[in-house]
Amino acid sequence: MSVSYDNAPTHVVGFALTPEFSMVAFTSALEPLRLANRVSGQELYAWRLYSANGEPVQASNGVALSVDGTFADIGPMAEFYVCTGIDVQAGGHEKLIPKLRKLTLYGGAIGALCTGTYVLAKAGLLDGMRCSIHWENFESFREQFPDIDVTQDLYVIDANRYTCAGGTAAIDMMLALIARRHRSEIANLVVDELIYHRIRDAHEHQRMGLRARLGISHPKLIAVISEMEKQLEEPLSCVELARHAGLSARQLERLFQKYIGERPTRYYLQLRLTRARYLLLQTSMPILSIGLACGFVSASHFSKCYSEYFGRTPSDERKTMRRSIDAQTGRSVRPPAGSALAHPSGVDGKKAKVPASPSK
Repeated sequence: MSVSYDNAPTHVVGFALTPEFSMVAFTSALEPLRLANRVSGQELYAWRLYSANGEPVQASNGVALSVDGTFADIGPMAEFYVCTGIDVQAGGHEKLIPKLRKLTLYGGAIGALCTGTYVLAKAGLLDGMRCSIHWENFESFREQFPDIDVTQDLYVIDANRYTCAGGTAAIDMMLALIARRHRSEIANLVVDELIYHRIRDAHEHQRMGLRARLGISHPKLIAVISEMEKQLEEPLSCVELARHAGLSARQLERLFQKYIGERPTRYYLQLRLTRARYLLLQTSMPILSIGLACGFVSASHFSKCYSEYFGRTPSDERKTMRRSIDAQTGRSVRPPAGSALAHPSGVDGKKAKVPASPSK
């Protein structure tokens, strides 16, 4: 089904793709534009792809895409997005940042998909703006750019700056822009074509709620874990956590053993160490500052706990990352295979070795 839409000018959208870019974020942004053309029966949108050297660029899933030109070829257009992926801070983006700054002189909108928000911030294009970034990069971004109002919203449209968390959040942002620029009827038809049940609101959360994420429904246990996630820099004692939920310390221990399978102190430490790993890999913060930001009062204790959990010291982690970046000419490095970065409980259901006490 198509909708007549007379005399609509073609809206040109550009995408800068960097090595290891997120394919799901890119296609989630592009496909709504293609489908808007289809349901309207007109070329409402056209798009151009660019890479640093004009050569095909490989996404994080290993698929390479051909592009229309180099970053130097980017000219004035209505809308332009930076699409990056994991470990975006590993690249200097020296060729892209000057071009982004120049694009602002033409008055078009500039946006970011997934971790592309980092590049816009580094270019100074988010000063005084609200923005969004993938939840995994939220803490490190806030540490590196403390004066920028970053959120964990699905997407943020602030004047002519469009940023989204990546993943399928790019669909919602593009649908909102299509509805604003054309008719909501066209956006709704695109929703149907995508078999995407509704356009999510910008302020909806990126992550599943704790109830769904952990597969537990006990309200007091969820309240305690939520409080743990909020208090990583200044960890609370078990007594304080229990009091917050209206429990005794013994009751809290029993709840964790029953539903999580380990002591609350161990679980809390895992949360703190996981955050520390993100900061180590995604920022240039001093190791001591990272330890302090994650609730450790000394570098030695932080290093001991970290090495027992991840199998290497924080300084070794940094050295390994830098060697990998140098060896791959700027390409990002993933966490070591088998690490417990993705979830506090470890990988493939196996528990990581964790120190028994999370003392600060």
